[in-house]
Amino acid sequence: MHARALLRLTFANPVSAVYLGVVGASIAFEAAAAVFGDPGFVGVWPFLLTAPASLLFAMVGAAVGGPAELSYWFLAGGVVVSALVQAFALGALTETVRGRFRRTATR
Repeated sequence: MHARALLRLTFANPVSAVYLGVVGASIAFEAAAAVFGDPGFVGVWPFLLTAPASLLFAMVGAAVGGPAELSYWFLAGGVVVSALVQAFALGALTETVRGRFRRTATR
């Protein structure tokens, strides 16, 4: 797969772009809540929005280094990487479904 196709499926696809926008907005809201007040339960939302991959990333990190050794930057990096991987998967799925609908419509 070429780099252009990888970028197109991850960022230029409308479904992927909306997903990345929602994840980015939740991260910005979490940062604003942490700066201006008590974040409370807000920090869970980025993990829930990137759920299967980010939780797997956190579990692997806890298994390797121990739960007390997980840093904030490791978990934040896991959320970002998980969001990008899932945006690519959403883009690929969207293109696959669109391709099937185009073939069905032309028959």
